[in-house]
Formats: sequence, C-alpha cells, structure tokens
Amino acid sequence: MTLGATALGYRIGHSQLLEGVDLDIQPGRMTAVLGPNGAGKSTLLRLLAGEMAPDSGTIHLNGRRYQHWSREEVARQVAVLPQSSSLGFAFTALEVVLMGRIPHASGHTRDLEIAQACLQETDCWHLRHRPFPVLSGGEQQRIQLARVLAQLQDQTDNHPRYLLLDEPTAALDPAHQLLTLQLARRRADQGMGVLVILHDLNLAARFADRVLLLQQGHPLALGPTDEVLTPDRLSGLYQLPMQVIDHPNGQGKLVVSL
Repeated sequence: MTLGATALGYRIGHSQLLEGVDLDIQPGRMTAVLGPNGAGKSTLLRLLAGEMAPDSGTIHLNGRRYQHWSREEVARQVAVLPQSSSLGFAFTALEVVLMGRIPHASGHTRDLEIAQACLQETDCWHLRHRPFPVLSGGEQQRIQLARVLAQLQDQTDNHPRYLLLDEPTAALDPAHQLLTLQLARRRADQGMGVLVILHDLNLAARFADRVLLLQQGHPLALGPTDEVLTPDRLSGLYQLPMQVIDHPNGQGKLVVSL
C-alpha cells in the first residue's frame, strides 16, 4: 500500500501547473521533490494531501481513492506541514501541537504525553508555554513540525502513514535544518512514507532514498538519489553549472555550483 498518483495533472485557467506525474510515496522510504520556483512542487504536495482535486489522473491512499476515505480517516494517515501557516488566536505552542491529536481518540493524558515528546524532539520544549504568534518564523516552523509528528503517533490501525513536508527547512538555521531532516529520516526508517520538498540539494542528497525532479510542471526524472542527481541533469534544470562530488565525510554526495 502506498500514497500514490497516476498521470496526475492540474491547471488553473489556461495555465497547466502539473502534468503527467506518476509517483508513489512508499512506506519506509523518503522521497525528495526538487525543482526551480514555480515547478509545481507545492501543487503536487497539496494534491497528494487531498487538499485539491486533480483535473486529470488519480490519487490513491492505501489502496483506495481519496473520496472513499472520510476526512478523519485521512487525517490519521496523512499529515501535512505547509510552507507557512498563521493562527488568529494566541494559542500556546503546546496547544498548537495538541491540535495534531484531534483526529484521534486516545484521551487527554496520552495526547499530552505525545505532544510533549514531539516538542522535545523538535527542540521546542522551552517554547511550550509561549504564545504561537510571538515566536520567530523558525520557531513557528518547528512547532508546526511537532504538530504533524504528533498527528501520526500512536496509530490504532495497520494503515501505513505518510508525512508530507513542504520546504520544512526554509526558515531554519543550519542546526535545525539538519535536525528536521534527521527527524523525517527517522520516521521513514520507522516505516512511514515521507515526501519532502526541498531547495537544498545537499540535504536531499544526504537524506532521501529517491528524488523526483520537476520542471515547469512536468516530471524530469524519478529514481534513486544517486542516479537522479547528476551534473548534467541538475545543470540543465537550474540553468547553473553544477558538479556532484563525493562528500568529504563519506556520507553520500555533495552538489556544488561552479
């Protein structure tokens, strides 16, 4: 069972934002989606999350189309971290993380334990009583990450779960960028299917099992990370000379612009 798309397409007016995308988010694997601004990455994620309906193609979640699941059932299987989010009320950081537990019926005590653990994992424990709106952009992003991690904890069924992250490192300092990808990688190693949209090619090279390259809404390449991230392909995609070399510490590849 997977979260997958077949021949996926989406348009707004006369603009074709996405066309001909086939993709399976496989349990136990991390897939990175890369491409220039406007390539259709966030559109793809929103379609996979069930937030929008495609104009063509199909999306299935664990063997069934989205319309055959209730919203609550989807929320127990798929958690989405958007690029940015805002709240109109001064909820505390802990209260925001507890929102991730709404689809579950595990009881307040267990929900609180999970929320607290996720705050600690994301290095946000010291922020738990602070109002969310006064936090910095990076702190808010980490709180939202804790929320989606809490959302997928303590499953009571056997359905695979999927974590969809839209540019989760955009507002973060280098240490927390690394922490975020380590947490995503850990969830994949624990059996979740993880999809992450990134602009940092080196984070993708280090952590992802597979990479999908998008160019103007069309799939350019999909496959194992080392096979997809080639100098010629990346240079053409980004219109910038690039080289791929062995990482000095032996952990995969390093992408450098020339």
